[in-house]
Amino acid sequence: MKTFAVVGGGLAGCECAVVLARSGARVTLFEMKPGRMSPAHVSPDLAELVCSNSLRSDDADSAIGLLKREMESLGSLTIEAARATAVPAGKALAVDRELFAAYVTRKVGEEPNITVERREITSLDDPALAGFDAVVVAAGPLASPELAGSLAAAIGAGSLYFYDAIAPIVFAHSIDRDKVFSQSRWEEGEGDYLNCPMEKDEYTAFHQALLDGEKVQPREFEKEIHFEGCMPVEALAERGFKTLVFGPLKPVGLTDPKTGRRPYAVVQLRPENAEMTTYNLVGFQTKLKYPEQERIFRMIPGLEKAEFARLGSIHRNTYVDAPKVLTADLELAARPGVYLAGQITGVEGYVESAACGLWLGHHLARGLTPPPEETAMGALLAHLRRPAKKFQPSNVNYGLTPDLTERAKKDSRKALYAARARTAWGEWGIKCSMCSEGASAV
Repeated sequence: MKTFAVVGGGLAGCECAVVLARSGARVTLFEMKPGRMSPAHVSPDLAELVCSNSLRSDDADSAIGLLKREMESLGSLTIEAARATAVPAGKALAVDRELFAAYVTRKVGEEPNITVERREITSLDDPALAGFDAVVVAAGPLASPELAGSLAAAIGAGSLYFYDAIAPIVFAHSIDRDKVFSQSRWEEGEGDYLNCPMEKDEYTAFHQALLDGEKVQPREFEKEIHFEGCMPVEALAERGFKTLVFGPLKPVGLTDPKTGRRPYAVVQLRPENAEMTTYNLVGFQTKLKYPEQERIFRMIPGLEKAEFARLGSIHRNTYVDAPKVLTADLELAARPGVYLAGQITGVEGYVESAACGLWLGHHLARGLTPPPEETAMGALLAHLRRPAKKFQPSNVNYGLTPDLTERAKKDSRKALYAARARTAWGEWGIKCSMCSEGASAV
């Protein structure tokens, strides 16, 4: 019987551990919580979601929606848990964070071939990792400085990094319902979002407050680099007066029933849990200091008396230069037998991190080959192999796949990419080692 060590009980680590365990291997899953918590984690549960409760679009033709279907066909625990703990979010798949983490923690605990050890691994040479057939490091972008340092020493180069930011959460009872309205963009869904409308003068004052607000500064020896897909709201404000209006405060597709017209700007609030007792400020990742957050975000109509369940924060995320230091099967070139999974490899996002761990688990268990680059999962894994002058983390997107061979109008290209991906996935499923295990179409 093969034995594996998985370091890190996040999405990638749990996906990988469960796949390996269900293949008949023995797995020891090392998780440092609750003995040591990262700056962003607060729960002892596995698979804690720290940035947002949204797993983004569930549209089957979108790249992220397609990735979800591909993962489901491979038995993804993450997508199973998300669907079981979903909260209303229009076309997005959002979850109750606490229920989601509890679901994954319970499922991992029910696997007889998994032993969860609540202890910190600080080095690739930790004696606790000795004797396993392979070690999977899925410590995530918030890996402890000690483990990150050990990893950096092993690959012979400093880890790359960027800053990630977390959006605030407000209590539902503190929202002024006379000033906000329920509606999903373009009237899609059941009106799952609460919308805080802003007139131009209100937006102007708010924009200036973001510019003037006191912000958390990086340490002197760290260069501040933000991931473009998760920019702090005040950093976006610095790019121009209308940047937010074309970004997270975009009013397009929304009509204020009180005025019968589209507001100048809109702040959207998304439910954080099934009971809708708390709401997330969509797109409001921030590096503002706590007192400034309370002052400035209460300038938003409807949030004048907001009570915050959690304020936003900023933290350092670490990832490796994957094309240089990882083999095609995510093994460290400098340390055979040690594999990386999840966000630390350079994939970005909850679903992408889980997909990485899911594929690696199947690869280590059964020799599963990477899917074709035309598929969402295949394109994501190919991104980690593709040499780049300046490697950057990436969400899944059709720009990672080969160009279409036919000319198509913009509004039909997404469906064509998705159709091509489904065909490629089906053909790969027939050929790959999973076919005898019942890999399904997407």
